[in-house]
Amino acid sequence: MSEATGSWVGLFSGGKDSSCAVYQALERGLTVDRLVTVHPPGDSYMYHVPETRLAALAAESMGIPLLEVEPAAFDAESASDSGTQGDRELEPLEGALTELDAELDGGIAGVTAGAVESEYQTSRIEAMCGRLDCDLFAPLWQEHPRELADAMLEAGFEIIIVQVAAAGLDESWLGRTIDEDTLAELEALGEEYGVHLLGEGGEFETLVVDGPHMDRRLALEYDTEWEGTRGRIRVRDAFLE
Repeated sequence: MSEATGSWVGLFSGGKDSSCAVYQALERGLTVDRLVTVHPPGDSYMYHVPETRLAALAAESMGIPLLEVEPAAFDAESASDSGTQGDRELEPLEGALTELDAELDGGIAGVTAGAVESEYQTSRIEAMCGRLDCDLFAPLWQEHPRELADAMLEAGFEIIIVQVAAAGLDESWLGRTIDEDTLAELEALGEEYGVHLLGEGGEFETLVVDGPHMDRRLALEYDTEWEGTRGRIRVRDAFLE
């Protein structure tokens, strides 16, 4: 990674991976002056979907201004394949970053991303950074899942599960905090059902409600929705404690 000048921008959903990437960038001394959250209008190949509206409160707690991107609804049937859909989904983000590059003093030096194993997402973000002529900081990329999970807990991340969609994960997992016991159960489910410890296969999605990069904890009031084999939380109220 080059010593580029300018500002760093964190691709941020509020989930554990993007939060950890921003945290590690700050720990490294990178100047993260903006966060960018994309609010997908529906299911997405490229983005974390559930409860992205809470990213604004998390960003407030982090003390970093947030840019929210609102793509128009995308007609998945018009895409010839998943690759085409991923490329189209990236266009609103790239457009927003292009505008931000012109606005920031010194432009965008680089982008942080919480990619762990998805070549599909990472290759597209790398290509986008190439077009923007900026660096990519992806500190979680291809690291060992258990080591990453342990590092997040050791750093003080409080992570809750906000959506599940996999065999072995029932409604009781919704709203559950990830801790040592949770990780042990996820490892057992990995052996039995193939559940990825970090949810890389879409088995579950998360929200970081507190951590070393946040000044105030995010408190939630929510209901749960269950559809037989999958479910999610629906937040009724959220505030910073």
